[in-house]
This record gives sequence, structure tokens and C-alpha cells, in this order.
Amino acid sequence: MCGIVGVVANTPVNQLLYDALLMLQHRGQDAAGICTANGDRFHMHKGAGLTRDVFRTRNMRSMPGRAGIAQVRYPTQGSAVDTEEAQPFYVNAPFGISLAHNGNLTNAVQLKEEMFRRDRRHINTNSDSEVLLNVLAHELAMASNRNALDPDTIFRAVAALHGRARGAYSVVTLIAGYGMLAFRDPYGIRPLIYGVHEGERGPEYMVASESVALDGLGFRPVRDIAPGEAVFIDLEGRLHARQCAAAPSLNPCLFEYVYLARPDSVIDGVSVYDARLRLGETLAARVAEEIRQGDIDVVMPIPDSSRPAALQLANRLGIDYREGFIKNRYIGRTFIMPGQSVRKRSVRQKLNAIGMEFKGKSVLLVDDSIVRGTTSQEIVQMARDSGAAKVYFASSAPPVRYPNVYGIDMPTRAELIASSRSDDEIRVAIGADALVYQRLEDLTRAVRDGNPAIDGCEASCFDGRYITGDITAAYLDRIEQARLAPATTDGAGLPQLSQQNLAFEPGEG
Repeated sequence: MCGIVGVVANTPVNQLLYDALLMLQHRGQDAAGICTANGDRFHMHKGAGLTRDVFRTRNMRSMPGRAGIAQVRYPTQGSAVDTEEAQPFYVNAPFGISLAHNGNLTNAVQLKEEMFRRDRRHINTNSDSEVLLNVLAHELAMASNRNALDPDTIFRAVAALHGRARGAYSVVTLIAGYGMLAFRDPYGIRPLIYGVHEGERGPEYMVASESVALDGLGFRPVRDIAPGEAVFIDLEGRLHARQCAAAPSLNPCLFEYVYLARPDSVIDGVSVYDARLRLGETLAARVAEEIRQGDIDVVMPIPDSSRPAALQLANRLGIDYREGFIKNRYIGRTFIMPGQSVRKRSVRQKLNAIGMEFKGKSVLLVDDSIVRGTTSQEIVQMARDSGAAKVYFASSAPPVRYPNVYGIDMPTRAELIASSRSDDEIRVAIGADALVYQRLEDLTRAVRDGNPAIDGCEASCFDGRYITGDITAAYLDRIEQARLAPATTDGAGLPQLSQQNLAFEPGEG
């Protein structure tokens, strides 16, 4: 998971892009980058860290231009930051192209070999985003026969890319001297939306991962980019759009609504906040089935993403709602931190309990999900240490039993607490007196009720069904082995992509 944004405006866009990255910072804290186009020249700056730490005044002044793209990158599992893999990426032939990507290519290794052996293009990093950039560059060269580009040619190139690339990808690109291109994979797994601002000199356009970036910067959301669709905005501010996939279908990732997206965003026509409220309603029904209502004194959320569900659950059951934990916002997300000892210590630094809210009470804790279980176990223990008489635990999401291969950094199957345990064994492992999970059908309904036009939902981390149809047990075995080992070379001397870049590298996902 990453945050991407692209702008074509009538005034310099560097500040707009910077501000948009701040609005999307929740989608990535590992690295940030901006590329602007001034005529046919690109100006780029990127680096490791938060947006506010990467850019200085001198960097902003060095990026003129009325069009640009940017990305914030999500941290990877236990890996050091490689600035070379920060985005956007750039290639200079056949046209100058800069690209930022949110998602993950599941056939990146195959494409990398094709690029090397057949297309004679060199991939310099372990990033599947660089692979995607080179596929696009090659298809643009083939579609244009190295002549000038027009929208029809660009859309033919995107259609050819759809025929080669597999996995999840939402993409923004700059083509030097031409404009900005944005497109989405045929399944619509990762979000992408565009909006318009009617400026004094004509319309200005922004494309972003979430509507919150548009709202916060004065752009009126127009619509989500459809699965398989490409949108091209030339440097004169003219917008062209075309469906480039043969059989597109809308299947957004459920984890966006559970945890990843900001609650004030609307993704594929579904308010994230409303979806989380509906999750609270259905979870309340599950709690009523599993726990006697009189046994619960208070409902408490694990901040922040579980608040809407916890509040709605408490209202439905007529139980007091309390804030029992205060969050330190300067500690990273715990489920992606390396090493169990670091992860456990981080939970205590990240959350602090308000003892008076726990003492002598039977408490129902509500969290968005349970991944490894380490965080849940520590939180349950914190509640007991603060004097709770009983600690019940409810998850807004179903058990996470399978790895995600579409751009979310999740552990291997062996590290997922639900991969080989029953619900009661998980309850014992986290130390709760009762454990209640959301049903997958209720989660799916909570999202689709917000937009009946959604064809299906990408729910592979819950049900093990990978919508792209190309994920096998052997594939999962290979990426898990690679996750625990450094990159190696294949028999031809080509560097193999690490597992993080194949399935969990959020700079590419």
C-alpha cells in the first residue's frame, strides 16, 4: 500500500503535490518523492522518511512545472530503506517517462526476464514498479513506432500493458512534453480517483489514491477511475479517457475499508466511515450471540481505525463507550515492525492505558483486525494490568489466514496467528476471556451496501481466493522463502526480485 498523486494545473504544482502527500501520509511513511514536468524537462527529488523530512525549501524550488506526480511509500517488512527504490521512477527512452505505482505485480519475475531477453530493457532495481515502467515504455514505443504520441496511441499501449501485467496496480505517470497518464488494473483492486478545480485559467486536474487528498486541496471529486481504464490529461488541460481492458470488473480490496484508508475518504463510491459504522452494527450482532450482554461494562476501541465500529457497536448494544487507550502518533504501525521483541516494546510505547477506565470492569476491546496477534496480546495484558476484571476482544475483520500479494505488507503464513489456529486457540494465545470475529459475508456486505455496482471484493487475506487467478501454493512458498533470504540470481545471472518486491513491497504496493 502506497499513496500516489498526480496533478496538471495552470500554476506550479510542487506545493500542491507536497500538500497532497501530507494528506496521504497514512498510506506510507518509508519514503516520499515528487517529480515535476517543466516543458519537456523533469525535475525530481525523493528520499527516505516522512514527507516533511524529505523535502526542504531548496528541494521545492528546484522542481518547477505545471504538471507532476508524487508518492509516499509504505514501510517494508524488516528491510532497510533503499533510496534507489523510492519513487517516482524514470526512464528516458523512447520517451521521457516518470511513474509512481500503488499495488504489486504478481508476475514481476517473468516480466523482468522478458524485458531483459526479448525487449532489451535493463531493470536496475528489485522493484516491480521499475518493471511496470519499462513495460509501459516498451508498449508506448511499439504503439507509436517511435513517432509522436496522441491519446489513441497511449491507450493502445495501456491495453497492451494490461495484457502482460498481472496483479494490482494503480499508476500515475508523466510523459515528457505530453502530459499525465493514470490507469488502474482490470480488477480495480487498489483505489484511484480524479477531481477537477475550475481555476481562473481553466480546469486543473488531480488524480490520487484517496478522495481526501482532493477534498483537502480544493479539487471537486469527479469519479473513480474505473478498473482497466486509462485517463490522459495533456499539458493544455484536456482530459481523455478510455476503457483499455477486455473484461474489467470492480473488486476493491476489503482491507482498504477495514484499516488502510482514512475514514473521511470515499473509495469506489463507498464512504469508508459509513462502511466502518456498518461493520460495528454487524459485529454487535455477533457479540450479542457470543457474550451475554450484561457481562460487558464498557466498549473501548483500539485507536484509531476501529473507533467508528466500536462506537456503533456500543450504541447498538446499549453499552457505555469509553476511550481507554491514548495513542502516541509518532510510533510506527506495529504489525510491520521487524522482530517480536521490537514489536512488543512498540505496543507499549504506542498506546497508554487510562487506568481508571479499566479498574474492576469487564471490558470489550474492539480492534480493526488481528494479524500476528502480538499487538492484541499486549493490549489485552495492558488492560489486565490496569485492573480490568475481564477482557473480551472483538475484531471488525474476519481472521487473517492468508498472505496478501496485492501490495499490503503482511507476514508469511507461519506468522499469521489465524493461519493454523481455531478461533478459541487464538483467544487463548492473546489471553482474552472471549474473542469475536466479524463474518466475511458481513464485511463484504458492509462495503457493497455502499455501492451495489461493485462486482465483488478482493478478500484473499481472509478466504485465500486470489482474484487474479495466477497465485498458486508454489508461488506463496517461493515468496515466503525469499522473504527470509536476500535476493539471489537465477541461472542466467538475472537478479531475482525479493519477496517483498514481489508481493509485499509497498513502495510498489
